[in-house]
Amino acid sequence: MSWLDWLVLAGYAGLMLGIGWHFARRNNSAEDYVVGGRRMPVLLVGLSLFATLVSTLSYLAWPGEVIAHGPMYLTQVAAHPITFLIVGYGLIPLLMRQQVTSAYEILETRLGGSVRKLGAAAFLLLRFGWMATILFATSKVVIAPLLNLSANWVPVICIVLGVITVIYASEGGIRAVIWTDAIQSLTMLLGAVLTLCVVSYRMGGVDAWWPTSWPSHWDTPNWGFDPKSRLSFGMLVFSTILWHVCTNGSDQMAVQRFLSTRDARAARRTLLTSLCTDATVMGLLCLTGIALLGFYQAHQDLLPTGVTTTTKSDQLFPRFIISQMPAGLAGLVVAAILSAAMSSMSSGVNSTCAVLDRDFLSYFRGESSSASVSVTWMKRLSWLVGCIVVSMSLLSSFIEGNLIERCFKVVNLLTAPIFLLFFLALFVPWSNALGAWCGFIASVATAVLVAYGPDMKIDVGISFIWMMPCALLVGVMIGCLTSLPVTIWRNTANKEPQS
Repeated sequence: MSWLDWLVLAGYAGLMLGIGWHFARRNNSAEDYVVGGRRMPVLLVGLSLFATLVSTLSYLAWPGEVIAHGPMYLTQVAAHPITFLIVGYGLIPLLMRQQVTSAYEILETRLGGSVRKLGAAAFLLLRFGWMATILFATSKVVIAPLLNLSANWVPVICIVLGVITVIYASEGGIRAVIWTDAIQSLTMLLGAVLTLCVVSYRMGGVDAWWPTSWPSHWDTPNWGFDPKSRLSFGMLVFSTILWHVCTNGSDQMAVQRFLSTRDARAARRTLLTSLCTDATVMGLLCLTGIALLGFYQAHQDLLPTGVTTTTKSDQLFPRFIISQMPAGLAGLVVAAILSAAMSSMSSGVNSTCAVLDRDFLSYFRGESSSASVSVTWMKRLSWLVGCIVVSMSLLSSFIEGNLIERCFKVVNLLTAPIFLLFFLALFVPWSNALGAWCGFIASVATAVLVAYGPDMKIDVGISFIWMMPCALLVGVMIGCLTSLPVTIWRNTANKEPQS
């Protein structure tokens, strides 16, 4: 890293902090702090939604996945049009009718306070683990190798990165988070483009790295629904649709973005912007993976001892940045990787604070005496969340597999069970609290079995990518069935005696 690279990174960090301090003066109430007065610009919110859901895990995982296994993962973009129709016209109108701050307030209306707390607690567990994994991956896979530091420095890096992110997220609230997310989305896009340009220049053109035949170590494409295949087109598209539906329909980070716009039409445009940006960046990063594979196949002498293009593929993208990018450009691409981490973490901090405050702590502290006190309380809560995330960040080192598998095993473990609660509340008229609890427990057990069965020496016979569909299906069945006896009993008890 040259002095110019460090100057770029310092300027990037200064810009993020400056945005946070700028918007600190515009938060006049807790609602301003959490949903921005429900009048945020659609384009910015759409870019923010993309940046929120695409973390360092994804940014590094997509090139690494292509290098090791091939571009099959890119075919998931075929799910986006169907996702837009289902979420945009099926879920968003229902969500936008609810004048809530926390998405889990919706659950209490239909299923009671215990289910609201269950959904909120599951969200907190999911996002705390997600943010901790992001910090760990960014610190260990990117920053530590970049500075040529040992693994002993990873905790220090986690603390520094976490502090910078929490400063601007806590000071500026959702407005600062959305503006920084939008800038970080464009930075991620620029980072992928710059990497492609540098590889092409070093190789003498695109033809030099574009494969003329299917590499022997890539997985054979599977266009069906084979449950034993690691990635099959049909299952990948279906799982992607399901992930977007579950996330956009129940995750506070996504719902909060929709609620920060003025109406359902604006929220749909937000979703469309996010999906289009996602498809663009994913395509560029998959091309980056192909380009890096071609580069290191032609320059195997640049790989360290014991590392090949088929092992530790997640590390080749940051390695190329460190060793091959020109001064200044390396700083920009590192900023793009940091953007993926900081945008996700800042959104996670803001959303978890909203859930902690509205769904748990408000019961004990009551309503704030003034708007300024409420905003101060939220800022302090942001720092508490940041400390918890940093403390948890090293636990992800115990999760096996490449980054794509970590995304599924850690980040998505509770995605389907949380959405199950919203499905029962919004679409199953006879559902009740007992059915919701039983369905949730069954859904979590199924997700754990599919994701970690092989680690527990249990042969489940299907790939980890089936985790969400199986978890949701089992949860819906159990939730609907266990709700029926209570509903039948209540109907019988309420029926007037016949004369």
